[in-house]
Amino acid sequence: MDFQISSLIEGYSQGYFLMADEKGELGWYSSRQRAIVPLDGRFRYPKSLRRVLNQNRFTTAINRDFKGVCEGCAARETTWISEDLQALYWQLHLAGWAHSFETWEGDKLAGGILGIAIRGLFVGESMFYRIPDGSKVAMVRLVEHLRRRGFQVFDAQLQNPHLERFGTVTVTDRDYQILLQKAIATPCRFL
Repeated sequence: MDFQISSLIEGYSQGYFLMADEKGELGWYSSRQRAIVPLDGRFRYPKSLRRVLNQNRFTTAINRDFKGVCEGCAARETTWISEDLQALYWQLHLAGWAHSFETWEGDKLAGGILGIAIRGLFVGESMFYRIPDGSKVAMVRLVEHLRRRGFQVFDAQLQNPHLERFGTVTVTDRDYQILLQKAIATPCRFL
């Protein structure tokens, strides 16, 4: 598949997301039940994480090591982030659409979240950690960042037990489309 930046942004703006299949072929996907990280009072995190946050062990950065976050997200036994998809993320990053929200412990990349920001929509593509709690701290700090910037939707795409711990909810595709249109109509800047 040949992808242009404009067609990628159009696809994400309509509620689709890219994934590589087991052969590494890229395709557009959607979900009947979309996972949304709430940006309001429904967002929560474990009490044990509050202690970690209060220790200030981690600092956060945006786009300090975008490629490192892509590689960290892809470094799994089974991954849907192929080398081709990493290359597309890099192109989206260079064009100002894709970002990495990172946690650092000293000079070590502790974890991070890879995502695409389109106006008031943040699509969380993947997250990873190298140091325990690195991705959890990134999640909390990213939600705070998105709130400050006026984002309307943090799309996590697919629900999992890790995301549920943060209050992530699932919505129908119909409800997602309503939220999506509101987010796309809201002017926001990630940086």
